[in-house]
Amino acid sequence: MATNRQLDLYLPAPSNMKEVPLVGARMVNEFVYCPRLAYLMWSQVEWSETGDTVDGRDVHRRTDKSQTPLPPPEALDQDEDGRKIISRSLTLSSEKLGIIAKLDVAEAQNGLVTPIDYKRGKRPHVAQGAYEPERIQVCLQALLLEEHGYRVEEGMIYYAGSRERVYVVLDEALRTEAQRAISELRLLMSQGHIPPPLKDSPKCPRCALVGICLPDEVHALGGSSLAPRPMAVPADYALPLVIQSQFARVSKDGETLKISDEKQGETRARFIDISDVALFGNIQISTSALMALIERDIPVSFHSYNGWFRGMAHGLGHRNIEVRVAQYHLNFNAASCLHFARDLVAAKITNQRTMLRRNWRGTAQEREHVLNHLKTLRRSTTKATDVSALLGVEGAAAATYFRAFSELFKQVEAGDRTFPFRFDARNRRPPTDPVNAMLSLAYAMLSRHLTIMLASVGLDPYLGFYHAPRYGRPALALDIMEPFRPIIADSVVLSVINNGELRPSDFLVTAAGAALTSEARRRFVMAFERRLSQETTHPSFGYQVSMRRMLMLQARLLTRFLLGELRSYPHYLPR
Repeated sequence: MATNRQLDLYLPAPSNMKEVPLVGARMVNEFVYCPRLAYLMWSQVEWSETGDTVDGRDVHRRTDKSQTPLPPPEALDQDEDGRKIISRSLTLSSEKLGIIAKLDVAEAQNGLVTPIDYKRGKRPHVAQGAYEPERIQVCLQALLLEEHGYRVEEGMIYYAGSRERVYVVLDEALRTEAQRAISELRLLMSQGHIPPPLKDSPKCPRCALVGICLPDEVHALGGSSLAPRPMAVPADYALPLVIQSQFARVSKDGETLKISDEKQGETRARFIDISDVALFGNIQISTSALMALIERDIPVSFHSYNGWFRGMAHGLGHRNIEVRVAQYHLNFNAASCLHFARDLVAAKITNQRTMLRRNWRGTAQEREHVLNHLKTLRRSTTKATDVSALLGVEGAAAATYFRAFSELFKQVEAGDRTFPFRFDARNRRPPTDPVNAMLSLAYAMLSRHLTIMLASVGLDPYLGFYHAPRYGRPALALDIMEPFRPIIADSVVLSVINNGELRPSDFLVTAAGAALTSEARRRFVMAFERRLSQETTHPSFGYQVSMRRMLMLQARLLTRFLLGELRSYPHYLPR
């Protein structure tokens, strides 16, 4: 009876060239466990720390203290007294096998060497004593020992959680499977195509890279009927440190940043509690403090006194060149940029309509008129034949939206009169009234957050697809920011006005423009960060995330789109 089963075609890996780095035995373990995980870690240099990875480092702390050499093979063969020799943190490599490994422990006795690999957790109750990825990793260590002339008959895995040793039989089947895994991993890396994510796998929720890989999200956006599982990500304990006190001095003191201010005295913040640092105006930061922040991958952004984003200092940056190459390819394709920009402007207009629907305080007739006009403009984005036409549509939508913006303000009663914030139209550089001053500051802060997040995922924040590149202008951050302007920045402005957190007396209005007082700016920044910490339900995935995490999720989804895993970039469109 004929069957439709398609046979596997085995392709050997390309020959190992000297310029190609050796494959780590640990990476082969990850490949057998999940090919996509290995690709993300090795090819795209992705990593995310979790409690499990920290526990794993603690388990290996003893073996990593110092390297203990192993006597040469001939010396072990001549040793007849049966004493046990223990070598720790032993690094071996082989050009022939194309692999490199650091052995946690190698025990030598009676001329035989046994590699011992340390693992966190407890021994699994499976037929072969350990899972396949771990057994293959130990087998690779044994192959390296044999390549260097040692005799090996068995391997061993030590599980720190249950304090048990499990023996690994190095039979021919395991050796063949280990060498095949090396070949397949090298072939995958030479092809340069990321494997698809696992589908509804129990491996994913506890994976360290689940927030980078986005397996459920990629499948959901690709048409899967399975609901994405909530992202198993740690809480945002580290938060931005915003320093606004003029002439303050920032220095390093042990594991803390010390902020010295003549008026407010000294304030300290631990490095582990800081996600990024923002300096507003004339603030001095010492070289040692700047170096300590860079070493810990904590970016420092510099702003004018009024909040304009001036630049950023950070470390070497993300090493994922693959995603930047994809970003440059899209930027060079005018048709693709136009398609991306159309979706971007349409998403912004959609979110402007959402803000008006949620917060309207005027008449119902005026509300419907404004919403219908914005709806018409949103439809016209699909007919824009170039970026100039699209800019015209966006400008018309912005004018309509901001003409109606004052209808979202709560009227504050004071005796027999009202004194709302007056707002007629959007203006800037400099803003001429308090509302425009708050909008400008909110947009500058949102731009700062997105610039940092885009750089942290490997993208170039200064090369966009809609905003034209300009010296010092984070064009990609401004692109991705467009749909978030109403939902985050405008929302914060409405909140501080309608809740009475800021009043007209909190502003300095002169012929040169309007600006917040120092105390008012501090309260506004707190309101902005509070908004980013608020949780919301993702409209596409159905789980709860903070707005801060939402921005990072969108940055990750953008990389998945640029690398060809998603047909289009999914914008955040709350209902």
